[in-house]
Amino acid sequence: MTAPARSAPQESVDVGDIRITYLPDGDAVVSAEAVFPTGNAELWEAHRELFDADGLLMLTIGGFLVETGGEKIVVDLGFGDMTVPFEPVGGEFRGGRLLSSLRAAGVEPAEIDTVFYTHLHLDHVGWTAQDGKLTFPNARHLVGDGEFEFWQGVTDERLMVVGPHPVAVQAPLRDRVESVADGQALARGVNVLASPGHTPGHCSLVVSSGVERAIILGDVVHCPLQLGDDDLRIIFDVDPDTAARTRDRIAAELEGTPSTIGADAHFSGSAFGRVVRGTGRRWVGLSS
Repeated sequence: MTAPARSAPQESVDVGDIRITYLPDGDAVVSAEAVFPTGNAELWEAHRELFDADGLLMLTIGGFLVETGGEKIVVDLGFGDMTVPFEPVGGEFRGGRLLSSLRAAGVEPAEIDTVFYTHLHLDHVGWTAQDGKLTFPNARHLVGDGEFEFWQGVTDERLMVVGPHPVAVQAPLRDRVESVADGQALARGVNVLASPGHTPGHCSLVVSSGVERAIILGDVVHCPLQLGDDDLRIIFDVDPDTAARTRDRIAAELEGTPSTIGADAHFSGSAFGRVVRGTGRRWVGLSS
């Protein structure tokens, strides 16, 4: 009998002389059929390792700490200290651990030089502020070109429910957030990689040192099965066709360069892994 999925643990990898640490915040359990409507019962039955004991698809929630040349960057800020039923996807989102995970890595919030958001969905911005004040007071807060502006202009309630809260997130960021462009260097060995589709300004990060590389994916991929199935699309993609092209491009790069690892905050089992090809592309977690 297949063991239930487990939330990805805190773990670190070294990319040359740069360290990346996964910072768990919590997890989400969702109905696979609701979130991936193009999937089918046969597919899900063949991959019970992705589901919890109640038959819900498990998605880890967290961020990453990148330490390079004395600088400390946090990539994405989890869901925040709350548990919320989420009726549109038949499950719930649970957070609360990101700051304790950061401290377990030996770092305090005031020591963070840069906060980088891959995008501004609610499960990536949860620890932006507490009581109206930024949680990381000394950090630059960076997001891809057009992302912040996009969410300020959203009026569609179906999008608003998954976006950054106007008061809790957008207001504290308004005078602090800065936009970054594709290829821009954030620190030594850390560069922005535009990866649009999930949201208009979605960006990933490329971490490189010597011949070693890692790509922090953001929400390019939510479920490992998407790497081998271009038609398995999540309902939260703003532009599903662009998201699919982005996913294929980055998956091909990961598959084609064995020295490059992927880092995905939503995968259960392990946040770090490689894309390999057998009968199709598949994800192999580094600690699975």
